[in-house]
Amino acid sequence: MTVCIKCGLPKDLCVCESIAKETQTINVWTEKKKFGKIYTVISGFDEKEIALDGLAKKLKAKFACGGTAKKGKIELQGNHKQKVKEFLVSIGFAPETIMVK
Repeated sequence: MTVCIKCGLPKDLCVCESIAKETQTINVWTEKKKFGKIYTVISGFDEKEIALDGLAKKLKAKFACGGTAKKGKIELQGNHKQKVKEFLVSIGFAPETIMVK
C-alpha cells in the first residue's frame, strides 16, 4: 500500500486533489487560431496538484473534440465555454472559482 507524501493518507483515501480543486482559480475563454478555428482554452490549474493530461482526456471524450494539454493550459477544439464550466463543477471544482470570459 502506498502513502501520499503530502497528507499521509493511503493513496486511495488521499484528499490532496479534492482540496486543490476547491482552491484554484480557473479561467475559461475562447481563442481564434489558424484558419479561423475557435479553441476553448482553460488555464489556472496547479500542475503539481491536478493531472492535466488525464483531465484533458476526460474533456475531449466528453465533448467529442480534439485538444491538448501543454504549459499549464488545456486547449479544446471548438467553443465549449459553458459546457466546460458545468463539467468541471460536476467533477468537484468549486463553481465560484471558475471564471468564464
